[in-house]
Amino acid sequence: MKATLSAVALSLMLAVPALAKEVAGVNYPDTSTVDGKALKLNGVGLRKKFVVKVYTVGLYVENPSKDAAELISSDQVKRVRMYMLRDLDKKTITEAISDGFKKNAGAKMAALQPKLDSFNAAIPDLKKGDELMLTYVPGKGTEVHSKSGQAISVEGKDFADGLFSVWLGKDPVDDGLKDGLLGKD
Repeated sequence: MKATLSAVALSLMLAVPALAKEVAGVNYPDTSTVDGKALKLNGVGLRKKFVVKVYTVGLYVENPSKDAAELISSDQVKRVRMYMLRDLDKKTITEAISDGFKKNAGAKMAALQPKLDSFNAAIPDLKKGDELMLTYVPGKGTEVHSKSGQAISVEGKDFADGLFSVWLGKDPVDDGLKDGLLGKD
């Protein structure tokens, strides 16, 4: 009987795909596919504001790296998958992203503002358990997807660089989160 139970347990363990990372109860698989390209999980993190857990985030890229500048500047498919741990209204989300965008865009901000405005218009109110996917595809732009918002694409690698800088730039929204996304946790 013991051998049968062990064999059953082993077959169950082999049948369940391994999860690369778990953060705050949210599982991030080690791969994701976008436009037929296999992306690898670069890292995961938890965004906290004071002591409140706000969201988890996973960064998927074609070519993983621990170098933030390289990840931002590379012209590869990359995705940020955000999972909400609490309700966030549109204004809160867009102000936080806009603030991080502005801190990192510098002199390019004036030219990028119309693209940021289009992006912000597509962000919906998000409820606990909702996901927001931000995916850059070279030659297409940055796609915004959520279950409750409109799906749009914002053109330009310059916009994608500014957006990914919110989490990976010189002045990220959260240093610990940046380290997690870079796999330095």
